[in-house]
Amino acid sequence: MPFGEIVCGSPGSGKSTYCYGKHQLFTALGRPISVVNLDPANDTISYPCAIDISSLITLRDVMEEHGLGPNGGMLYCMEYLEANFDWLEERLKELGEDAYVLFDIPGQVELGTNHDSLKRIVEKLAKLRFRLAAVHLCDAHYITDASKYISVLLLSLRTMLHLELPHINVLSKVDLISQYGDLDFNLDFYTEVQDLSYLENTLSASLPPRFASLNMAMISLIEDYSLVGFETLAVEDKNSMIHLTRVIDRATGYVFVPPAGSSAPRGTVDETDGPPASRPNTYALFTTAAGPLKGDRSDIRDVQERWIDAREEWDAYEKRQWRKEGELVREEAARSRTIRERNPPSSSKDGDM
Repeated sequence: MPFGEIVCGSPGSGKSTYCYGKHQLFTALGRPISVVNLDPANDTISYPCAIDISSLITLRDVMEEHGLGPNGGMLYCMEYLEANFDWLEERLKELGEDAYVLFDIPGQVELGTNHDSLKRIVEKLAKLRFRLAAVHLCDAHYITDASKYISVLLLSLRTMLHLELPHINVLSKVDLISQYGDLDFNLDFYTEVQDLSYLENTLSASLPPRFASLNMAMISLIEDYSLVGFETLAVEDKNSMIHLTRVIDRATGYVFVPPAGSSAPRGTVDETDGPPASRPNTYALFTTAAGPLKGDRSDIRDVQERWIDAREEWDAYEKRQWRKEGELVREEAARSRTIRERNPPSSSKDGDM
């Protein structure tokens, strides 16, 4: 059963950078991964691309042939891909049943909010037995402004309701957030979407008074659904990438997939059809896999300390750790050379003698 992610988000949110970082991480971990570029305007792909929509259609050709603008041309490309889905299906089958696929989606927000082509493409992928999750990237600097934060919440909510997938909203580039000034609240206020009425004064100060009722109506809409929350991401931070990977694995169900070639422990008895007292305790297994995440960057307070409160101290600490790791590598390499010099390989003549 193949698994995958629908990587969506507005332009500049870091979708391609995330795909490249995820490919590097999974390659280091030995996990299968393939990246599919579904952005017909992306002609500078930074990651190894297994399938590229430019082999089927490009935005430039559509604009020249039909006289469309960038947005209209992008919608046409998605409708064309939907009509020619068999092209994508054939190439996905070549990746195998155990594939893990990242679908890099164009940045036009209407594709994930009100246009139906992407939604129907996702439905067709589900019929191919893909277990998918939507990874919606939002630039973290939006939370530094109350009005932008509300707009990101509305965009995330609308995308969740439209795509109808297991959904993970992500504040990307959190490592750069300190460049945009101080936050009005701690980071957990924004990631957990706590009491938004605290933003009322800030919104009222930045907008004319006649918008006060509209502001509160939008806040009430978000809180009534109570669906939106955020994870954080710093692509260059290994711990951040691993934490987000664990969150996505739980959303897709990949966390319950045993590694390839693994077998049941020795002495395991198949009692799935036996009485309740002798059946395997799958409940304990599932609750352990789906329980609270523990590890580096799994607590939002650790993320705030790393990137906001004590960034300089953490940067200095990590540089010292990298220096120690480099010294250990050099010492190990020197030790290996010394051993080879002490025990040179015997020549073929010595072997004949």
